[in-house]
Amino acid sequence: MKKMMYFLMCLLTSASVAMAQESLDSSYANNYYKERVKFFNQLPVPARGVVFLGNSITEVGPWSEVLPGMTVSNRGISGDNSFGVYARLDQVLALHPRKIFLLIGVNDIKRGTPLNYIVANYERIAAKVKAMAPHTTLYLQSVLPVTEPVLADIYVKIRNEKIKLLNEGLQQIAAKYHCTYIDLHNDVFAGEDGQLKRELTTDGLHLQPQAYILWVEYLKRKKYL
Repeated sequence: MKKMMYFLMCLLTSASVAMAQESLDSSYANNYYKERVKFFNQLPVPARGVVFLGNSITEVGPWSEVLPGMTVSNRGISGDNSFGVYARLDQVLALHPRKIFLLIGVNDIKRGTPLNYIVANYERIAAKVKAMAPHTTLYLQSVLPVTEPVLADIYVKIRNEKIKLLNEGLQQIAAKYHCTYIDLHNDVFAGEDGQLKRELTTDGLHLQPQAYILWVEYLKRKKYL
């Protein structure tokens, strides 16, 4: 019954996503993405571990080092967007993880993807996890702030106001699907001015190594890990 409800929901939402794909860049399967997915397929399947899922911010995270003794799978792909995460979600769920910590969306904003389409992809992800992996706990982590004054020109479309609005949408999805929303944005990474703290970033978007220690300490303090 749950799978049938999920299938019907997908039919209802696929039309709006298809409309988005006609007018925006929803591509994801570049050569790096394909090679990374191929690499994941060759790895041994851990026993009921924890998955960190996302883009380059997740990929460069030293998760095994900051979480010693814990079974952790890094499923970050540099440049990935919400379309790409949904496309490879079956591969993630095949790990039968206890927990998934998802962080995605900034590359969608970089491409100019309307926020409602990003939120719709989050809903598809949450619905699929709930339907296909009911014993997996999904955490929706807020999209992190950026340090706008130091961003390169290629990130011109990424602005904290857009990120704030996107995070409000993610909170709604978390409430609808009974997921935990993790406010990394406000509780860990944003300064008083709402910008990503300069000492925690390399380029205004990506993180310094010590930022991952703060990230994990927060997850532990909130008893998410």
